[in-house]
Amino acid sequence: MFEALLLTKAEDGTTQAAVTSIDEAHLPEGEVLIDVAYSTVNYKDALAITGKSPVVRKFPMVPGIDLAGTVLESSDARFRPGDAVVLNGWGVGETHWGGLARKARVKADWLVPIPRGLDARQAMAIGTAGYTAMLCVMALQNHGVTAATGPVLVTGANGGVGTIAIALLAKLGFEVHASTGRPQEAAHLQRLGAKEIIDRATLSEPGKPLQKERWAAAVDSVGSHTLANVCASLKYGGTVAACGLAQGMDFPASVAPFILRGITLAGIDSVHAPQTRRLAAWQLLAMELPRDLLDANTETIGLSAVAGLAPRLLAGQVRGRVLVDLARAP
Repeated sequence: MFEALLLTKAEDGTTQAAVTSIDEAHLPEGEVLIDVAYSTVNYKDALAITGKSPVVRKFPMVPGIDLAGTVLESSDARFRPGDAVVLNGWGVGETHWGGLARKARVKADWLVPIPRGLDARQAMAIGTAGYTAMLCVMALQNHGVTAATGPVLVTGANGGVGTIAIALLAKLGFEVHASTGRPQEAAHLQRLGAKEIIDRATLSEPGKPLQKERWAAAVDSVGSHTLANVCASLKYGGTVAACGLAQGMDFPASVAPFILRGITLAGIDSVHAPQTRRLAAWQLLAMELPRDLLDANTETIGLSAVAGLAPRLLAGQVRGRVLVDLARAP
């Protein structure tokens, strides 16, 4: 038996979340059994736990779109007992039981060995948010963005993706501008490496299709009018890596910045990214992300606190990363 956060659907259609003891025999199929040391609470997890969006495809479900831990059993030759592994995406926590449990059974193809220089705790302090931030930075670099190109904007700056994107970009020498609705967190964003703090209200309302050129590139986890305004404000040839929808799924923009300034909108999918890209992202994270900033950006909770935190995360009241220590008493 092991402890897990289990989601069930009530007769009235609402989602119920409770810490429950589960028999290992009830775990779904997979080649690798993992002793989960840490998971996290991401935006998608909060949507699943609260039922605010139909993230969960079937019930009952153990949420948690990522995990880090140690292999207990494996029928796949690539992994052996004792191996340290990390998992991000692949529908875990949506269609397949996820990381908010002491044990998980998953497909071997979904796992990445934790790279040298990181332990399980650090891997989850980075988590899917940090891994996604790295994919965004890689996309900008692949489109020719360099520190000499000009400032880079990060929207949703106080969130998991935003905070780690700031730290990564600053470490790589970029001038980072951070858009946030929480000006009281400006000092924290500056410690991460942001040079300029921007009120998100200046980007979150409908704007002109073509605006003053301000940024060479951007990392956007917000979507909707914010993404449209960012595109309209990019310098000629600029690139925005889009990875989220905190404001909305819509994109009320025009073709003007694309055909008049030659900008690029690069979509970032962290869920089904190929293994080669995942391995590259995790290796770069191990090399480039400052550990002191990672620690300062992370809050640690136990499994019993997850359900209560989810609404706060959706309301934008949580800063940085939330690490779930599965060894803590639930």
